[in-house]
Amino acid sequence: MTDNSTRLDHVVLWVRDPTAAADFYEKAVGLRPLRVTDFAAGKAPFPSVRLNDETILDLAPKAGADRMTMLPGAADSAAHPVNHICLALPRDDFDALRTRLEAHSVPVSEIFHDSYGARGAAPRSFYFRDPDGNVFEVRHYD
Repeated sequence: MTDNSTRLDHVVLWVRDPTAAADFYEKAVGLRPLRVTDFAAGKAPFPSVRLNDETILDLAPKAGADRMTMLPGAADSAAHPVNHICLALPRDDFDALRTRLEAHSVPVSEIFHDSYGARGAAPRSFYFRDPDGNVFEVRHYD
């Protein structure tokens, strides 16, 4: 049976170098890269990284913004950053990600407590930026 409830499918991030961004998300964040080889060969417009079984982050090249023609003015979105994206992880994965980011010399914020989100108050959260300046919050609920 197919579950057709509303879910987040993907988020598109504007990046300077999609291959380097995929490498960052694989090595520093621990996400599985998708279509990097196809992108490098010109067979895919951008690579992605898998967040979970249902959600991916697309790594769109800023240089290709002018080809975003699905809506009038869509290309202008390359100049409008998202405030941040929040990832909810199990407690052990939360701690492991923070350690991995620090090992890759990625600056991380202090730990925040009891931040409100989709599942209520999260005991701990922190923030980091990817190499393109996209801001991520990471939290756990358990």
